[in-house]
Amino acid sequence: MIQVGFLACADTLPGDGPRRGDAFEHDLEVAALRPALAARGMELVEIDWRAPIDGFAALDAVLLGTPWDYQDRADEFVARLEDLEARGVAVHNPPAAVRWNLDKWYLRELGDAGATIVPTAWEDNPGRAEVAAAMDAFATDRVVVKRRIGAGGLGQHSFTRDTLPEDGWTMGRAAMIQPFLPAIVEEGEFTLVFVDGAFSHAVNKRAAKGEYRIQSLFGGTEAPYSPGAHDLAQAAEVVAALPFDDLLYTRVDMVRLPSGELAVMEAELIEPFLYPRQSPEFGDRMATALAARLG
Repeated sequence: MIQVGFLACADTLPGDGPRRGDAFEHDLEVAALRPALAARGMELVEIDWRAPIDGFAALDAVLLGTPWDYQDRADEFVARLEDLEARGVAVHNPPAAVRWNLDKWYLRELGDAGATIVPTAWEDNPGRAEVAAAMDAFATDRVVVKRRIGAGGLGQHSFTRDTLPEDGWTMGRAAMIQPFLPAIVEEGEFTLVFVDGAFSHAVNKRAAKGEYRIQSLFGGTEAPYSPGAHDLAQAAEVVAALPFDDLLYTRVDMVRLPSGELAVMEAELIEPFLYPRQSPEFGDRMATALAARLG
């Protein structure tokens, strides 16, 4: 039987120890994929991406499931994926795409390619002065500062003109500063999932009351969403602009600008949660696409 590894981390894998507050998403994705893969002669094996390399010897392929601590070990993570690929393990999505997608600088490249992105100031290590300058540049009273290598909304900051960071504060790493977009709390973020380049399903993610981050870790909720033709076309244009044609899955996160156009917040190629609850067909789509790739 073909064995497919589902890469995770200690905080998301089931076990006796404590798990992240959003580890249930790991369970949901595994529950959708395992029977669909089994029906096609494939066994899903949950494994910590940092496990000893010998533990991967029997795997034919790996899916980048929930390795949600990778952002603090980015070089180690990519090296592990490249090692697996060199050993003949099919890695989805491939290490080259992961390396490109790790740093959110890729959004600037997508913008240069014609995609609509959220206005962004790119900083090596922003402090109070850079935050204030970004507010002036964007003509806004509120901004969000994000890690350029980060995931899950962790390590983010939101500042207003009345709550600027203290003198001497710095982000401590390369970051991006963006204007806070009211649509995030007014209508939420729109996520469109593509499998093997074809649209699969979409969700509307809403933040909890008093919060702007839409991840479940911060109380966010999701509901099925049927994108209109224009919104779907915008997301498909983002997928087409990606510099890779061998992606098993792509998740495009978008938010509406004041102009009414959707802007790309993220084009997630690494380890995004793919919202199987909102698409009963998701497991079969993924298993069919993977089976075709593995012959």
